[in-house]
Amino acid sequence: MNFHGKDIKIFTCNSNIPVARQIASCLSLKVGNAEVKHFSDGEIAISINESVRGSDVFIVQSTCAPVNDNLMELLIMIDAMKRASAGRITAVIPYFGYARQDRKAKARDPISAKLCADILTTAGADRVLTMDLHASQIQGFFNIPLDHLLGVPILSPYFDKKFKDKDNLVVVSPDLGSVTRARNFAARVDAPLAIIDKRRQRANVSEVMNIIGDVKGKKCIIVDDMIDTAGTLCNAAKAIVEIGGATEVSACATHGVLSGPAIERIDGSVLKEVVLLDTIPLPEVKQSPKIKMLPVAPVFAEAIERIYTDKPMSNMFE
Repeated sequence: MNFHGKDIKIFTCNSNIPVARQIASCLSLKVGNAEVKHFSDGEIAISINESVRGSDVFIVQSTCAPVNDNLMELLIMIDAMKRASAGRITAVIPYFGYARQDRKAKARDPISAKLCADILTTAGADRVLTMDLHASQIQGFFNIPLDHLLGVPILSPYFDKKFKDKDNLVVVSPDLGSVTRARNFAARVDAPLAIIDKRRQRANVSEVMNIIGDVKGKKCIIVDDMIDTAGTLCNAAKAIVEIGGATEVSACATHGVLSGPAIERIDGSVLKEVVLLDTIPLPEVKQSPKIKMLPVAPVFAEAIERIYTDKPMSNMFE
C-alpha cells in the first residue's frame, strides 16, 4: 500500500455534492470527473472519466438516507478507484450511517457499525475521515486509520459570538451519554453545564425528566451529536422551560437526520433556534425558519490537506 499519492483528487458520489464542491474549492481544486448513475433495475453504475493512477484520492459521501444506496455508491466507487490503481483511497464520510448499531442491545442483535467498517476496508479504503460518530468506540471497529473530527469546534464559536452575557448562559446535555460532548462545548463558550436525567418509572408510563443543575432564568443551549425524529430534543426543551424555569432554549447538533415528524416537532416546540452542520443535506421539504446550517467544508478541507501532506491532525483539536 502506498502511503502518499503523487497528487490529490477529490471525488464525490450523490449524497452530498455541495459539500464535496465546497471542500474542493477550499483546496483550490475541482471535483473529479466521475458519473454515478442507476440502471433501471436500481443497480449502481460508476464511471471514472479521468486517470487516478498513483493519486491520493478522497471520496466524499455521507451515508445518510437513502442509506443503503449511498453506502453502495461509496463502496463501488472505492472499488473502481482501487482497480484504477489509485495510490491511496480515503473515504470522507461526513455522516457515518449505521453508527447507532454499535453494540448488541438485546439477544441476536447485529453490530451493523462493525459490518460497515469491515466492508469499507474490504472494498479497498485505505483510510476513513469522518465527523462525530454516534459512539466514539466505533473507531476501534476499523483496522485502517480513522480520523475522527468533532462538530463542537464549529458549533461553539457561533454561540460564543451570539451570547455575550455568559452569566445567564447554561449548556445542557440532553442525556447522560452526551455529557462529555456538552462539557467540551461548555468549556469553549465559558458557561456552566446542566444535565437532563430521564427516568421511566414503569412500563407504559411517560418519562419523568429531572434537571441536574440550575437553569432558572437562564438561556440554555442543548448540545447533541444528532437530531433524528426530534422527540427527545423537543421534550427536553419543554422540560427545561416548564420544570427548570429557563427563559430561552436553543439547540445544536452535528448531524440533522430529521426523519419522520422532526420538522413539525421543531416548529411546534419551545426551541428558539436549532443549529446544524451540513454533514447531511437539508432538502427543501425539510426547511424550517428555526433551523440554521453551518458549513463543515473548511474543517474537512484542512483535514484532507493535513492527511495529504502528512501533518499531524492533533492541532485541529486544540
